[in-house]
Amino acid sequence: MLITGASSGIGAATAKAAAANGWKVVLAARSADKLATLVSSIGETKAIAVNCDVTREEDVKSCIEAAASFGSLKAVFANAGLGATSSGSESGDTDNWRQMIDVNIWGLCLTVRYSLPELRKHAGHLLITGSSAGRSIVKGSVYGATKWFVHGYGQNLAMEMAEWGGRCTVIAPGMVDTPFFDTPKPGALTAEDVAEAVMYAVQQPHRVGIREILMTPNG
Repeated sequence: MLITGASSGIGAATAKAAAANGWKVVLAARSADKLATLVSSIGETKAIAVNCDVTREEDVKSCIEAAASFGSLKAVFANAGLGATSSGSESGDTDNWRQMIDVNIWGLCLTVRYSLPELRKHAGHLLITGSSAGRSIVKGSVYGATKWFVHGYGQNLAMEMAEWGGRCTVIAPGMVDTPFFDTPKPGALTAEDVAEAVMYAVQQPHRVGIREILMTPNG
């Protein structure tokens, strides 16, 4: 299983959960030090780290090649994402918009483009981190709009992949208490909650396609 955005939060929690469930994991992110620590905690026979900026095409190509050489690439969790630094459109930070679009949309498209040929070999599973913000109207939210793209693209991919037996699942959490936010979010979902949803999707019999998992904090 290849996991992008693996150095912390949902990505790191999913790496640990996947390894505990017998997967070999390829951990991709820009934070080499954090990845090295995570590989050490999981074990070097079960995990490798690949320095990867998902907005750089050559990085993504190299990442997929490294994953395929580590073992049969049967699942990809396209989890890398970036949030907003300010709300609304009139007061939005245009540099932040550019970065969000690059990571949340362009980076996802590159990850999909170069992982599908490997997944096709094994009728594999693509998982994508969406958001409850991609299923609701949030006034002026460019971040939410990027996640609307993710959800629509995920449904399109599920149809495309089904032609050769592949599966695509959008994991759509509400607020998660991770380093994605600058301050703690008590009462929110945990990264481990989301990791369990990923495990649920990949553990279903191959005849079962889970198109989307929507998760929200209860209450």
